[in-house]
Amino acid sequence: MRWSVVAAIVVTIAVILGALVFTEPLPPRTVVMATGTEGTAYYDIGQHYRSIFARHGVTLKVLATNGSVDNIERLNDPHSGVSAALVQSGTTNKKQSPKLVSLGTLFYEPVWLFSRAPPREGQKMLRPGMHVSLGTPGSGTYKLTNELTDALGIDLSTMTQSGLAENAAGEALIQGKLDIVAMSMAWNASIIQKLLKDPGITLIGWPRADALVALRPFLSKRILPRGVGDLKNDLPPQDITLIATKASLIVRDDLHPALQHLLLEAASEIHGEPGIFNKSGEFPKAEPIDLPLSEIARQYYRNGIPFLQRYLPFWLAALASRVIVLLIPIIGVIYPLFRLLPAVYGWSMRRRIFLLYGELKFLEAEFEANTGGGPAVLMEELDHLEARANQMRVPMAFAHLLYTLKHHIGLVRDRIRDGGNAKPART
Repeated sequence: MRWSVVAAIVVTIAVILGALVFTEPLPPRTVVMATGTEGTAYYDIGQHYRSIFARHGVTLKVLATNGSVDNIERLNDPHSGVSAALVQSGTTNKKQSPKLVSLGTLFYEPVWLFSRAPPREGQKMLRPGMHVSLGTPGSGTYKLTNELTDALGIDLSTMTQSGLAENAAGEALIQGKLDIVAMSMAWNASIIQKLLKDPGITLIGWPRADALVALRPFLSKRILPRGVGDLKNDLPPQDITLIATKASLIVRDDLHPALQHLLLEAASEIHGEPGIFNKSGEFPKAEPIDLPLSEIARQYYRNGIPFLQRYLPFWLAALASRVIVLLIPIIGVIYPLFRLLPAVYGWSMRRRIFLLYGELKFLEAEFEANTGGGPAVLMEELDHLEARANQMRVPMAFAHLLYTLKHHIGLVRDRIRDGGNAKPART
């Protein structure tokens, strides 16, 4: 019985340790999210995520960066401490970033082209000698606009590039310091609204937009309706054809599942409202544009928030989910094991008594066949067997078996003493 108990305890400890090793630990209390330059839409959105995380007792550090390209580099670096980032579509792919996954797309980011002097008919929008700003080096806007202008046959080396951040570039355009500014931002960004309402600034549509979208599937074609910027003053004065990227929420594939769910919850709260280019509830959207969706995101878009997180605070839900995982092996393995122990113990007690019964039956058979060493020898062996029975310690539940054994030993002794006239013991 001792060995059975020891074995059960060892198995219990092994199962619990195994469950602790193979289940997710509790999520960290601090997460770093890479966004964009301070004052940009990405950085401001990061502040919204930070406030939602704070409601759940998690600290979200919003890291200001140069933009999407910089964000991807930080995510790919396991020592950077960055676990999540806002990234413009078309910035990376699975081959370049094998350890990153997407939580879905969040909103459209049209690539806006604003000019102080719109091109006359037949003129190119970007011409030699212009002063332009096509995004900050390291940003997704800079990478995309340089690729698109090159695809359209525009030689940027004949122009002066400033590489200003979006807000600074917009102000420089208004002040006449720049000729053309490109920026990839959401419609409701303050600098976009300011430029659309300025009568001295013209929004230029992208030429051959359908071809650009067909050749780059991560792009979308959007139409900005006439007058939507300033209906009273009819700005813009005609429909404008835009091309747009989509912002994605990218995380490292080892980010704790509970934190991925929290990011998706925050994304639904922040980006679920209708916009000029999207309907209510369209975002966040299960679109693996550049990177595959994480398995957590797939479950979220299919089933919604996990049951425990719907009804329990974040940390309590995380703790409860781990406890449940620990209870599964306890209920499935340890509970049946301890249910089996009494049966094993009972079998072992009966076996000890039945072994003595076997010896008693053997002595009786020797007496009947007259093959033993005579009554004196058999009586001696019976005395020895009875001594062993007297020394045996059993629980009260099995005492009746032991007393029955002693009674049967006495019957066999009487029979031998009477020379076989007594009734044989019934074993």
